[in-house]
Amino acid sequence: MASYVSPEIRDKFETLSIDLKNTILERNVQLNNIHDLIAVLEQIVSEADHLNNTY
Repeated sequence: MASYVSPEIRDKFETLSIDLKNTILERNVQLNNIHDLIAVLEQIVSEADHLNNTY
């Protein structure tokens, strides 16, 4: 499944850094609204926090 970014939030998505956009797109997510975008960003932060607390 390929990731999808709705035209409704494309402008907000495009403000993110290229690395963050790539990280999101690699997750094969459906971003239909701002809530979907926020959810995937929270997931990325949570995973990063977990990795930082592991070491």
